[in-house]
Amino acid sequence: MAELKTSQIIGTPYIDGKYVGVLDMWPLEAPEHNRLHPFYDNLKQGRWTTTRCKKCGNIDYPPGVACTKCWSDDLEWIDLPKTAHIVAVTEMAGPPTGFDSPLIMAWLGFDKSHPLKHLLVRLLNCKLSDVHNGDEVKLVVFDVPAYPVEIKKDTRIQERVYYAFEPVKK
Repeated sequence: MAELKTSQIIGTPYIDGKYVGVLDMWPLEAPEHNRLHPFYDNLKQGRWTTTRCKKCGNIDYPPGVACTKCWSDDLEWIDLPKTAHIVAVTEMAGPPTGFDSPLIMAWLGFDKSHPLKHLLVRLLNCKLSDVHNGDEVKLVVFDVPAYPVEIKKDTRIQERVYYAFEPVKK
């Protein structure tokens, strides 16, 4: 494995300088590790996407590699609207390892034209006292720790991202 700088291993599970994938809480986003890598590639471009079946038109979220209605694997990537409204919000007491406090979670409601009706997500860039039921939130994409991808005798560092929502500034 390639020598990694300390800045590359902070926040990623390493024991004795070796990456330990089973302890990594973030998805492996490289095409070599994940058939849904286009979801993460789209996130890197600020797009929130999912899959729609070309055969029956079913939209699944989270995205998958086969339609959950007709089991076809003939899928296309579609963009999802990036705003929603808070239906309920709470702060987790004692967030899990790897998450900073406060860890604010929200049950979101989407408008009727959105393929999703509700979704439980993490809220960023706010305090619990700053957000209320009915408030509008928007998608935010953030960096998570990179990880090494070993292919044959070569190792490269895979940058990666994830998503949450944040309040829309009033």
